[in-house]
Amino acid sequence: MCISSASPTSDHASGDSVENIVYILTSGGRRIPAHAKILASASPVLESIIDRKKRSSENNIPINGVPCDAVQVFVNFLYSNRCKEEQMEKFGIHLLALAHVYLVPQLKAQCTKALIRQLTVENVVDVLQLARLCDAPDLYLKCMKVISNRFKLVEETEGWKFLQNNDPYLELEILKFIDDVESRRKSTRKHMQEQSLYFQLSEAMDCLQHICTEGCTSVGPYDKKPSKNKSPCSKFSTCEGLQHSIYHFANCKKRVNGGCVRCKRMWQLFKLHSSICESSDSTCKVPLCRQFKTRGTQMKNKKEEARWELLVKKVVAAKAISSLSLPKRKLEQELQPRSFREAINCH
Repeated sequence: MCISSASPTSDHASGDSVENIVYILTSGGRRIPAHAKILASASPVLESIIDRKKRSSENNIPINGVPCDAVQVFVNFLYSNRCKEEQMEKFGIHLLALAHVYLVPQLKAQCTKALIRQLTVENVVDVLQLARLCDAPDLYLKCMKVISNRFKLVEETEGWKFLQNNDPYLELEILKFIDDVESRRKSTRKHMQEQSLYFQLSEAMDCLQHICTEGCTSVGPYDKKPSKNKSPCSKFSTCEGLQHSIYHFANCKKRVNGGCVRCKRMWQLFKLHSSICESSDSTCKVPLCRQFKTRGTQMKNKKEEARWELLVKKVVAAKAISSLSLPKRKLEQELQPRSFREAINCH
């Protein structure tokens, strides 16, 4: 049982008239005097209680179910609108419940921030249950994220085992949240991979134009031989692979019968170039560009044609972003790099 002690408000209360003083009774037996007007102005719930007490000439207000010291800290907050950090650390859970029940939003906000800082694997399930009961969405979401990120450790706690036995609905809610988070992560990874592929295809188009117009280390325009002393270009990792593919395409014997996968990919790159090429037929030196433009790019079925048109739009958008010098490499740093052959093969 709590021992009754003098309240910080008692000195101020003693000089007031009896009808303006109320006493907060705790479950441990403590009797805390306080000004009725101050309590009423800080909490609409206490204001309603005080009005009812006045009509019955009663001045005791019980606050049960929490430690005596937590009630004392709560009353002090109603006076000062402040709470010490050590008090929040010790009574944060109880103060959040009191702030919710008695509609004290300033205290509720402070408790939410403090409890977020105090979250651990061991207490996160208990705090989550309290956050749901006390309608604290920020705290609830933070608890969910902690559980999602460290679920294997949370599963081993007593709080999780108690939850499984006593609140299957909340358990289902948590598992659904984890599933949704994983789905969003997969969707984001897929989107990032697709964007990375479009940037790599855009870079391949730049290298193809560069090889066929200026020439690089081993392959150059058809009307002149590449310089033996030519140094590698700034995108040589992509450019080198393209040069090998162009050389293979020019000398492959299977290409005539359509039996070479590598040649098919190179053919698609030439076709992609023609779809985004803005040069006139007479000035573009990339092989097959004029032939593709003359014949058009219609596919055998509409679905395949729509996919190809979407690919062209995405690559054009990637080229536009590249031309503005935006940090396109940021995407590639988060993913394992893929070659342009893999990129074109995905489409």
